[in-house]
Parts: sequence; structure tokens; C-alpha cells
Amino acid sequence: MTLITGQSWCVMTRMAALYDIHGNLPALDAVLEDVQRAEVQLIVVGGDIFPGPLAAESLDRLLGCGISIVKVRGNGERAVLECRAGEISDTLPPQARAAIEWHAAHLEPRHEQTLKSFLPTTRLMVPGTGRVLFVHATPTSDTDIFTERTPDQVLRGIFVDAEADVVVCGHTHIQFDRTVDGLRIVNAGSVGMPFDRPGAYWALIDNGVTLRRTAYDVDAAAAIVRRTSYPGALEFADRYILNSPISPR
Repeated sequence: MTLITGQSWCVMTRMAALYDIHGNLPALDAVLEDVQRAEVQLIVVGGDIFPGPLAAESLDRLLGCGISIVKVRGNGERAVLECRAGEISDTLPPQARAAIEWHAAHLEPRHEQTLKSFLPTTRLMVPGTGRVLFVHATPTSDTDIFTERTPDQVLRGIFVDAEADVVVCGHTHIQFDRTVDGLRIVNAGSVGMPFDRPGAYWALIDNGVTLRRTAYDVDAAAAIVRRTSYPGALEFADRYILNSPISPR
């Protein structure tokens, strides 16, 4: 199977889009089981494996899962690499800054090299679906925010140069699927830090796009996360695994 990434088209038939894992390894493991059962040929990781309690371990799990992977850079990976280079944004809230600095201090050279290989976007051709553009947030930014309620005229400006039939994104941690002027825009949701009821959210792409939710043992996952040395591990377990900032358990 030949894979051409970056701005070139490549024909694929069955893939999974996994976004915003945020170091939640138990959630990732549960999704990978579903991905294996679905006989997926390719995983597109849409950014923000980092930051998170078990981010390095999640990266290793993806690299060793036995399925080809394309990695799109998120603002989390970018921030970790910038911090490693001695730069960190003054606009980051204290807890996010602490997490980024913790990762920068603990990042192994092999993981740093892998993060540097992440692509800003990638394009794939899927029979039955068409030209699919994968971005973290938008085609030109890894931090811009839009939702399923953003007015159509705003989205027209954001995606004016998408040159795709479908755009798959993440960043806001909430699944949605909407169409503007014939362009289908799909948010795959968050595997590890959803702003929805507990579970792991992702998208299956073959003859169309299907939004998926994988259930897993959130109590066991929370216990694992609490035992890590990650800054804010207790809050991460309670707020993003057992509950949701938007939909409490």
C-alpha cells in the first residue's frame, strides 16, 4: 500500500480518524480494539495526543498498533515543541502551561523527533466519500474555534480554499456533522477528553463518514490516570474521564 501525504491525494478505502487523545491511554486502547474489528487500513491521528497524563505512552501505542498511521499536528504538539525550544506562549492558562512545561521536560528525544514529523494537514481520496482533507482545527490554524452553530457565512470564509468534498477536524472535543455549500464538515470528537458524556469519540471513514463512540471502563481509567505524575491528573480523571465539562455524569 503506497501512502502519499501532505498536499497530495492518495486513494484509501477504510480508515479511522482519532483526534484529541490527550494522553488518555485506556480510552485509546478501547478505540484501537474497535478499529481492529472494523478492519481499518489507516489511522489518521488528528493532533493533540499531547498534552495528557499518558501522552508518550499513547504515542508509543499508536506507533506499535500494527496499522499504518498519518499524524496531523495539533496545537498541543506544537506547544510542546515550542517549549522544548525555549518558547512558550504567555496566553496559556496556568494549568495548561504547567502541562506543556512538564511534557517538554520529560519528552524523550525519540518522541521529539516523531512530533516534529507531524503534518499540518493531510489529504486522502476515499472511494464513495471523495476528497477528504484532515486538519486539526481549520485548514489554516490549529487553534481557531468553530462549532455546529457557527453561521454558514463564517464557515465559507474559513473553508474557501479547502478544495475537498469532506473536511475532518477536531480541537473543540465535540462531534458534529454539517454541510455548507456542498462541503461536508465533520468533527470527529475527542478520544480522551470529550466534552460530552463519558466515552471515547472518533470517526470511521469508508463509503461515507460515521461518527462513533466507544464505551470503556472509565472508573479503571480514572484510577490509572490518578497514579501518574502529570500536573492536574486528579482533575483530568474527574472532569474529563468520569464526567464532562458540559454533560456531567
